[in-house]
Amino acid sequence: MSAKYRATNVGFGITYTLPVLVALLSSPPGSLVLVENPEAHLHPKGQVRIGQLMALAAASGVQVMVETHSDHVLNGIRLAAYNRQIDHRGVRLHYFERENSKQGRVSVVSPSMDENGRIDQWPEGFFDVWDKCLEALLEPRGN
Repeated sequence: MSAKYRATNVGFGITYTLPVLVALLSSPPGSLVLVENPEAHLHPKGQVRIGQLMALAAASGVQVMVETHSDHVLNGIRLAAYNRQIDHRGVRLHYFERENSKQGRVSVVSPSMDENGRIDQWPEGFFDVWDKCLEALLEPRGN
């Protein structure tokens, strides 16, 4: 038996996530699921899990296109490749990088993922906030 929860105590995550879960779990192979910001109102652990679920749906033949600002969602997909739940060669990543702010030109960077979930090129500003914060915190402070 599962624990009982009142809707007023659950939070917004369930209302944002439920349509994504239904779409991923009910889509037959060959269908396309577009997901925008699946991380909304989710704990980081939940973000990783939804990334893994999207990867599993893709492994079963559903084409999943995701727009995210979450390194946790990306890491869920990377973990699925690392755990051999998905074929890394089927993962396509795209990152948009501004070339010239005055002219508004944008280039598309498409890093590749290997069988261990590692990404071959990590452009500046591509989910690097955690690393930068950690580097700053590990750096000795001059008093």
